[in-house]
Amino acid sequence: MELLEFTTRLFSSLLLGAIIGIERQWRQKSAGLRTNTLVSLGSTAFLLLALEIGGDATGRIASYIVSGIGFLGAGVIMKDGLNVYGLNTAATIWCSAAVGTLCGMGLYSQAAIVTAAIMLSHIILRPLGILLNKLSFHTSSSVQTDYLFTIKCKPEVENHIRVLLIQMLGNDEKLLMKSLSSDDTDDLSSVIITTIITTLTAQDSLIEKAASRLTIEDKVAKVSWEIIGTQSDL
Repeated sequence: MELLEFTTRLFSSLLLGAIIGIERQWRQKSAGLRTNTLVSLGSTAFLLLALEIGGDATGRIASYIVSGIGFLGAGVIMKDGLNVYGLNTAATIWCSAAVGTLCGMGLYSQAAIVTAAIMLSHIILRPLGILLNKLSFHTSSSVQTDYLFTIKCKPEVENHIRVLLIQMLGNDEKLLMKSLSSDDTDDLSSVIITTIITTLTAQDSLIEKAASRLTIEDKVAKVSWEIIGTQSDL
């Protein structure tokens, strides 16, 4: 391959990767301008190497790029309580690698189309997804369920448990925390934290996950929950 063609493919991937990265940087994502640019650039460089080697190296290295970027994307995925963050960022990194691979093959128009599709996904589908989440919660025609969530713990970890409970339950769009209170036990050696949670559809699995998570906390003696009321909106 001539040096001019090599340079053209490499810098086209740099440009398209940077376009994707600018939008990610603007939204203050963990994988921003440099990460997406380097992923696209690196994918192109490896594919150009495969083309120089010849034979079946192109197909093998392309498949390694797909799997290798998957491991890189896994590094930006984080779990906080019941919430998972970074899936969209990981998917974007994977798409940047696809853009770089297309540039490495000299498919500039196809690479530009994929870049445009990625940008449209972030710009248009993001607000649409937020709207659909709100609609699915507020217009669901099912049974409203009220849960009583109870935690028995030591007084010294009371504030920590309350904060953790709010993080896990209060930030989930499917759950509405109606009340949160604490009461001392008769022997004053423990505190009972209670909260009432309302959902528009039954969310037993989410409540159970929260209970399981809190059970492993230090100085938590007991975690329990029960359904205290249901109301159909039909």
